[in-house]
Amino acid sequence: MTHRRRAKALVAVLGAGVLISVAAAPAGAATPTVSCTSAKAGLAAKLKADITAAVNARGGTIAVGVYDRSTRTICTLRPTVRYDSASVVKATVLAALLYDTQKQGRGLTDREKSLATAMITKSDNASTTTLWKQLGLTKIKSFLTAAGMTHTVLGANGYWGLTQITVTDEQKLLKLLTAPGTVLTDGRRAYALKLMSQVISSQRWGTPYGAPSTVTKALKNGWLPRSTNGWRVHSIGAFKGNGHDYFISVLTHGNSTMDYGIGTIQNIAKVVHRDLHAS
Repeated sequence: MTHRRRAKALVAVLGAGVLISVAAAPAGAATPTVSCTSAKAGLAAKLKADITAAVNARGGTIAVGVYDRSTRTICTLRPTVRYDSASVVKATVLAALLYDTQKQGRGLTDREKSLATAMITKSDNASTTTLWKQLGLTKIKSFLTAAGMTHTVLGANGYWGLTQITVTDEQKLLKLLTAPGTVLTDGRRAYALKLMSQVISSQRWGTPYGAPSTVTKALKNGWLPRSTNGWRVHSIGAFKGNGHDYFISVLTHGNSTMDYGIGTIQNIAKVVHRDLHAS
């Protein structure tokens, strides 16, 4: 199935109300710039220049988050700008499910495991809707609070794909999933990363692009067209190996096609992987 056909199927599943107008950015707003810091000499400047060049070569509105634990490197662009989540929110739904069942002191049922697997590895919408309804907004908000994801606004009336997300919060989610902490046990974090590492091949585009073959890759992507700001195309990914432990979030809208958005994300991911592994 082509990217375009998959996207049309997503719109059909989300149903009426998806093509809702949203407010545009204020006219005359200053153009944000890429900001990078690093403990590795020269790396911040290299990443800033290369990410900036990759972003400037593309149209649309792009937000970027990069964090590498090994070199204490952080890069951001539009970190608090909100985007319609599309299917990227499914990683949050999975984490909320794991958090809720952890608080209940139980493991996932076979049914929950089946739904979670389909939701993450195949981006199945029906499974997501079932888990979204099972949890309810109160339980998902409870997870967001525990995770410190204060910029995320959950979609109303069952429209999980219209949840508003930011690079800052997606980076917090990836950080939570990739290091020991108080929100999720190590076993539950490992389970989430395992599912995100088993995404089907046709959906393994985006942030993994350009990563060395020896690096482990866990990801979740999202794509959705709307009547304003064109295609939303997003990718979040966590990567580990070759002396690095890092994650990347790229959120975009204003893309003319889904493939254009994918190209934008992959241009950015390619230079990030290259620069980090050259350091």
